[in-house]
Amino acid sequence: MIHGRLVGSFIAVAMLVGCSEGGGSSATSSGDAGAEAPPRVAYVTNGVADFWKIAEAGATAAGDEFDVQVEVLMPTGGVTDQKRMLEDLVTRGVDGIAVSPIDAANQIDVIDAAADRTSVITHDSDAPGSKRLAYVGMDNYDAGRMAGRLLREALPDGGEVFVFVGRLEQDNARLRRQGLIDEVLGREPDSGRYDEPGSPVEGNGYTILGTLTDQFDRAKAKANVEDVLSRHPEVDCMVGLFAYNPPLILEALEGADRLGEVVVVGFDEDDETLQGIKDGNVVGTVVQNPYEYGRMSVEILAKLARGEDAGVPESGMVAIPARTIRAADVDAFWNDLRVKTGKAPVASE
Repeated sequence: MIHGRLVGSFIAVAMLVGCSEGGGSSATSSGDAGAEAPPRVAYVTNGVADFWKIAEAGATAAGDEFDVQVEVLMPTGGVTDQKRMLEDLVTRGVDGIAVSPIDAANQIDVIDAAADRTSVITHDSDAPGSKRLAYVGMDNYDAGRMAGRLLREALPDGGEVFVFVGRLEQDNARLRRQGLIDEVLGREPDSGRYDEPGSPVEGNGYTILGTLTDQFDRAKAKANVEDVLSRHPEVDCMVGLFAYNPPLILEALEGADRLGEVVVVGFDEDDETLQGIKDGNVVGTVVQNPYEYGRMSVEILAKLARGEDAGVPESGMVAIPARTIRAADVDAFWNDLRVKTGKAPVASE
């Protein structure tokens, strides 16, 4: 169970404190003789996006609050690049790693190898079955159902739907998509269910015509939307499951002079998505809390590095609940987000 792993991690870290080898802290070059340098931890994302800039702000704030050195890494080369980062961090002897796995099912070995050398937690997207000590994030299946409720509110009589997402190898993407489909089709909850993306899924008056992936290629993501508008001009709704998808949906719709004709359901808090809600072109978005993902991940790693109680539940999941943002909520939410990331507030109407 997770409790046993954490206790073991505490003991191992305590034995390493003060050592100059491995993942332990070394003495500082200033201050009292024998004083220990702050622990060094890393926050590894699954790509580059504004979403991760928000998380970086939270991780940096926690570094100051808990006196740890924080390194934020954003892979640009997919699984291979992320694997290289994890292996390099272990070699450099960091005191803890928080990672958002790109392809969890095929990364268990690299996550476990890192966990054998230092404290490893996941965030945003989990790696079930690995040796990670905790998962910081939301229940992605439930969040998908929240997006499904937005869709049903906007199209109560049913309709044809296309889903757009970076990749389905990620645990979070698969669960969001399935939660969305199950909610729209009126199914009982079952996070283990999986509808293959190759064929339409129908029920409850709705047809999920397809799911298109882009592998984080923005040009491909926009082209996917343009292709759907060409091949399925009667499409009623488009859902973007990753932060950059809704803005690119809006770009494609604007280019086709279809803004306001096709219902758009968003995910995450990209500025263009929030502006789309204000303008009436997005019905709403399901937001995570990337700032808190970064902040909480670093807090947990800092406490683990010092042998303190990290407060991780027996389940291993540190839940950061999702929220649904509609027009009535968008100004307050957006301004709070901008304050946390050091930006000027947006003008309220």
